[in-house]
Amino acid sequence: MFSNKYIFIYSSVLVIIVAVLLALAATLLKPAQEINIKTEKMQQILQSAGIKSPTKETISIYHKYITNELIINIEGEILSDFAQGEFSKGNERAFDINLKEELRKLSGKTPTPKDVRLPLFVLINDQKDTVYVIPLIGKGLWGPVWGNIALKSDKNTIAGVRFGHKSETPGLGAEIETPMFQNQFLGKQIFDENGNFTSIKVVKGGVANSSINPIHGVDAISGGTITSKGVNNMLEVCLKNYESFLKTK
Repeated sequence: MFSNKYIFIYSSVLVIIVAVLLALAATLLKPAQEINIKTEKMQQILQSAGIKSPTKETISIYHKYITNELIINIEGEILSDFAQGEFSKGNERAFDINLKEELRKLSGKTPTPKDVRLPLFVLINDQKDTVYVIPLIGKGLWGPVWGNIALKSDKNTIAGVRFGHKSETPGLGAEIETPMFQNQFLGKQIFDENGNFTSIKVVKGGVANSSINPIHGVDAISGGTITSKGVNNMLEVCLKNYESFLKTK
């Protein structure tokens, strides 16, 4: 029969060993996890512009197509420009910007143009067209939703989108990840004929049954009302910050 002292010492040693092993595993796996996160982010940027990127080739494909990583402010001024592995302006990459943290600044006092740093990715596709990719982040029903929206060289017409989520309901809100929902955005425009910002409305009940101009709207997900509203708000809030830049020629 083991004494209480023996059991206590044995348990303590076992806990310490397990803790050390877990800490060691976390340390060893961290570089691989960071690479996976980086790769997934690159894939999402590329896919929004219609560029496929197998995981093993994502980094090289990213550097092939992305010509500039820009950081701009809400007045459309370029704060940093990273291209071909070098900075022509500034010293921070758009890829490293935490968009969620930047948007939080907007919830406080009215920011000055220098308060908010907005990431923007410029790429040249296989048709030699310039595409501008804008990252998005918002709130769904059960957690965050996010994505990227690619605009053609006119900085108005949508070339593609990719959305993701953390915990939306399968078969309902989670449908924002499906081609059926995302393909609706192709060819839509975020400015009207007078140059006024409209964003893209995600319309409950369908665009055809609303007063929304079809060029500025898509159908919401049936049964996914709150997630659809989250995507609608995400588009409006995020894209509005880029308005000044997108209006420049």
